[in-house]
Parts: sequence; structure tokens; C-alpha cells
Amino acid sequence: MKQRTITAIIAGLIFIPIVLLGGTPFTLFVYLLASIAIFELMRMKKIARYSVSSLITLLFMWSLMLPEAMPYHLNVFVSKSELSLLAVLLLLSYTVLVNNRFSFDDAGFVLISAIYVGMGFYYLIETRLDGGLAYVFYALFVVWATDTGAYIFGRLFGKKKLWPKISPKKTVEGALGGVALACVVAVVFQLVHPLHSSMFLLILVTILISVTGQIGDLVESAFKRHYLVKDSGKILPGHGGVLDRFDSLIFMLPVLHLINFIP
Repeated sequence: MKQRTITAIIAGLIFIPIVLLGGTPFTLFVYLLASIAIFELMRMKKIARYSVSSLITLLFMWSLMLPEAMPYHLNVFVSKSELSLLAVLLLLSYTVLVNNRFSFDDAGFVLISAIYVGMGFYYLIETRLDGGLAYVFYALFVVWATDTGAYIFGRLFGKKKLWPKISPKKTVEGALGGVALACVVAVVFQLVHPLHSSMFLLILVTILISVTGQIGDLVESAFKRHYLVKDSGKILPGHGGVLDRFDSLIFMLPVLHLINFIP
């Protein structure tokens, strides 16, 4: 617990000032986090970090984190759908060139991983740019409150397992407690810094993204259980890897944008 607390404090002292600063430093830092996260996933799948497939995956993920259309040569624009198609063609071609040492299953895995991680962190950048600090901290507070509430209520009242085959320690009572505390924190946040004209709508959105964040956590737990790893990485002592810490956030932020909650 001591190591976990120290890591959390140090990480907070690095992350929060960069969020406050915004701009290019924040964008580059998010790119770094996403790059570490994608390599954590490829490590689970035992795909070599220094390989052609890893390079294609990394470049594809970076491209997904760019604005919707970017000029690559004079007046020619390449959309994300076209970049996705290019990545598919390159990776499938690579399976042939290496005689299936990099398989069709591997290609599918890295493509889905790049979209999952890339788009999740893309929306973190977009939230900071479009919604500003308030929406970033709202999302962070909801994640932290959900985690804290799930832990406390799970320890005190947890009896019914939520999904024992994926995450044996999580309980239904803990999940509901996480949602409840997230709503309390959201109400306080709204009173201090209003995000929306309707408190009722804010609570509904908070319930939605608190549940979504817990699904994101379960998804990452399912990855780890399937590939028989305890943590996604070791970069954060006591916490695991980048994906272990950001799995909920990169699941909920796209939802906030999809429902147009962030202006």
C-alpha cells in the first residue's frame, strides 16, 4: 500500500501539471502514454516490440490520434478510414511475407488494439482542447470516485460477485457503490463548476460513464486473464502499467463525445 500511495503521488505531481498546461506538452505526453499502452498490449500477445508489425501498429495508432483530416502532401488529404485501410493491407501483406509467423489473428489483435487505445487517448486530447480543463477533471473525478466507491462498498457490503471469471474480487455491491459515489462527486463538481444547465441530466450522464468506466476496467481485466498476466506493465510500481491506470478513462471519454455532452 505504501508503494502504491507513493507512486500515485508522484504520478499525480507529473500528470496534473501537464493537464493544466495543456497545448503541445499535453498532446505529446498523451502520445507517450498511448505508445506505452499499445506496447503493453502487444507484450501480452507476445508480439515483438522491435518488429515491422509493431512499427506499423504504432504509426497507425498515432495517425488515429491526429485531427480528423491532415494534409500529407500539398492539397491531398488522407482520412482516418483510408489510413485504417492502409494499415489493414500492410499488416495482411506482412503475414504473407513472414510465412504466417505473424498470423491473421495477430493482425486482427493489433488493429483492434490500435483503435481501442488510439481512439481512447485521442478523445483525451480532444476533451482537453474542446471542453477544457473542467471536462477533463470531471472525467477524472468520476473515475477516481467510481474506483474508490467500488473498493469501499465492496469491502463493506460485497457479497454477490460481479463477474468472477474475469475479476474475482469485484462485486455487484461494489459496482453500485462506485456509481453512487461518482454521482455524489459529480453533484459537488456541478455546484462548484457547473458543466450543464440540468443537474438531472448530469447525474444520468455520470451514471452512464461510471458504468462505462467499470466496463472498460473489466475489458482490460479480461485481456490480462486471457493472456495470463497480472498487470499490463510495470512502469507504475504498485499500480501496474499505463493501461491498468487509464482503462476506465479511455472507455468513458469516447462515450462523453458520442452523446455530445462535451461541447
